[in-house]
Amino acid sequence: MHRKSSVSPQRIPKALSKLNGLNVDALLFLDIKNVRYLTGFTGSDGALLVGKRQKLLMVDGRYTNQARREVHGVEIFQYRDKIEGIESVVSDNSLKSVGFESAAMNVTTFLKLKKKLKSVKLTPMAHEIDAIRAVKDKTEIAHIRKAGEIASDSLRVLCDYIKPGVTEKDIAVELDYRMARNEAEQVSFSTIVASGVNSSQPHAAPGSRKIRNGDIVMIDYGAVYHGYHSDETCTFIVGRADKKQKEVYSLVKEAHDRAFAAVKAGASCKEIDRIARTCIESKDMGKYFTHGTGHGVGLDVHEAPRIADKSEHILEAGMVVTIEPGVYIPDLWGIRIEDMVLVKKNGFEVLTKVPKDLTILQ
Repeated sequence: MHRKSSVSPQRIPKALSKLNGLNVDALLFLDIKNVRYLTGFTGSDGALLVGKRQKLLMVDGRYTNQARREVHGVEIFQYRDKIEGIESVVSDNSLKSVGFESAAMNVTTFLKLKKKLKSVKLTPMAHEIDAIRAVKDKTEIAHIRKAGEIASDSLRVLCDYIKPGVTEKDIAVELDYRMARNEAEQVSFSTIVASGVNSSQPHAAPGSRKIRNGDIVMIDYGAVYHGYHSDETCTFIVGRADKKQKEVYSLVKEAHDRAFAAVKAGASCKEIDRIARTCIESKDMGKYFTHGTGHGVGLDVHEAPRIADKSEHILEAGMVVTIEPGVYIPDLWGIRIEDMVLVKKNGFEVLTKVPKDLTILQ
């Protein structure tokens, strides 16, 4: 079933505002997530050309009827071959220069397009669209909030299933199933369930290892709803927790909470990362915190802004970001605590719902 577009009519004009800075006649979008963001088209392939006088969505015959149902205010152009379709549209509109998404075009495609459009200047765009997508509108926020609820509700009812003898893969499969039953279109990414020593790897794949008493079990997961993702990490301890596990969990939770307290419109992403990192470094654990403190979430599970030590991003109201400090001790175990939050003018709203106090599963 295909949905009618709920896309704001202001999105394409915002994208067109990039024309002046790039000094091009039109912009060519090939990243299907950006095509969806700008038009509402939910198909898996296509291209979008927007200029001051052109708004054309190019699709093959598989998607023509779908595009006509979902997209409004944009001309639909059907092609047999994508490169030839782009050539035809650019030539028919007498365009002399076109900006394109460099990250969404491989070298082979670029060379083919360049050969077809010999008289057209092709200018790469790097991340010009990222800033537009980073601030979510009310519809996007509602979809992300629902995705977060689906995921959190699915894990909360699964906690009784996490016990000695159950494998990591069993837990991951059961969690994915429950999210699907709760209206998730798909999972945000391959669900991570890492227990014991496996949890010392931030992105360990779930395997055949069976849960044991005293294990740390780290679960990083998310759901997709209407194309929008959620992202959350919960770390549990099964049976009993030793002193070191409790101390490190408390430290990561403190870093998580301190970073949270700094989230608001106008805050520096670099400073939020510094706050979390300084907290963990205060206990000589800094070398075990091996990734950034967070990232934006939306149509992609990782998008702008980036919360890290070299980030130049500033938070704005309407952004959705994660806060996810972690400590990973090689050959022992790891702990990560992650929530997804909506940035507001004077603070934030937590969109993931599993409590993050230390939980020991019996």
